[in-house]
Amino acid sequence: MNLMRRTSLALGIVAMSVGLAHAQQGVGKGEIVVGTIQDLSGPIAAFGKQARNGMQLRVEEINEQGGINGRKIKLIVEDNAYDPRKAVLSAQKLVNQDKVFAVLGHMGTAHNNAAMPIQFEKNVINWLPITAAREMYEPFHKMKFSFAATYYDQMRAGLPELAKRQKFSKPCIIYQDDEFGLEVLRGAEWALKSMNMDFAEKTSFKRGSTDFSSQVARMRSANCDLVVMGTIIRETIGTIGESRKTGFSPIFFGSSALYTDLIHRLGGKAMDGLYGMHTAANPYLDDADEKVRFWANKYKTKFSEDPTVFSAYGYTIVDMFALAVRAAGPTLTSDSFVKAAESAAFPADMFGSPPMKFKPNFRLGNDQSRMAQIVNGRWTKVTDYLPVPPEKK
Repeated sequence: MNLMRRTSLALGIVAMSVGLAHAQQGVGKGEIVVGTIQDLSGPIAAFGKQARNGMQLRVEEINEQGGINGRKIKLIVEDNAYDPRKAVLSAQKLVNQDKVFAVLGHMGTAHNNAAMPIQFEKNVINWLPITAAREMYEPFHKMKFSFAATYYDQMRAGLPELAKRQKFSKPCIIYQDDEFGLEVLRGAEWALKSMNMDFAEKTSFKRGSTDFSSQVARMRSANCDLVVMGTIIRETIGTIGESRKTGFSPIFFGSSALYTDLIHRLGGKAMDGLYGMHTAANPYLDDADEKVRFWANKYKTKFSEDPTVFSAYGYTIVDMFALAVRAAGPTLTSDSFVKAAESAAFPADMFGSPPMKFKPNFRLGNDQSRMAQIVNGRWTKVTDYLPVPPEKK
């Protein structure tokens, strides 16, 4: 082999190696591979299945319309059973085996915190996790994008507003003893301090608990007239149910984690009066507009059940992802996606969520939430979007 041929061959091998080294994980000629991690078999499996269904519906619509810039979306679903250790295994599979471009709508605070380092090692984007913890955008990382007004800010905005409507002097809190519950606690403590108040009692429970009688007894003994709830589904129902049974009837107030139709569907009449913060509204079809009804009927036809607010979250998360991918153009990379997401204007969705905007150094798309109350077995709007009080320096 002469020198010229050897040189050409060597240059060709180098060029091929460079091309392979710079190939974007999860992006092929006709496909974008993404993943989601949900609880499909644990204590909040109902949420996880609803979010997955909403995501699958939007993915199907996009693919039926030809995809985005010539590529269809392949969604891989993993079950973490609401266990952070399983979330790590799921993330490892998605990142290292399935080679996903992004993880969409991963549910759970501790679960995202455990999984994100695995993703970021391979520049895999964490897109709009279904948790309202501040860790979803703080500390800053270019691959973090969060859409949910934080539990911390929900409490800071909601508690002072609730005080205008309901009198209380002995607030208490029951919260899940993890990053989620602690965010509710911290926000509520900030709000009470601004009102020259403090908790009369604080009580917690471990993730997955089913018996809340001892916590209720402690709050009842403290004569609490307001209970802030760092709870999700069964903890909310269990706490309120136990309270009603023992004649303990304070005001109950929680975050968007308990804003779901499952609370009144499973808990029944005892749940009436509960206050909760939220962004997207639960889609009750008898008062929904035509666009939401059309979407809901399509959802019910596919999954044989009515959609919920978590179905709406899943649908919107994929819709916003598609908008950013489209804006990134045909040459899709992590960097081009990030730049597109930073400059895109995400319009208000049909479920009532406000417009969202990300910035090069700030990754929370929306910081506002509103208050609702369960009245006669359904969530009813109490306020419009509330301004978030400024942090004192």
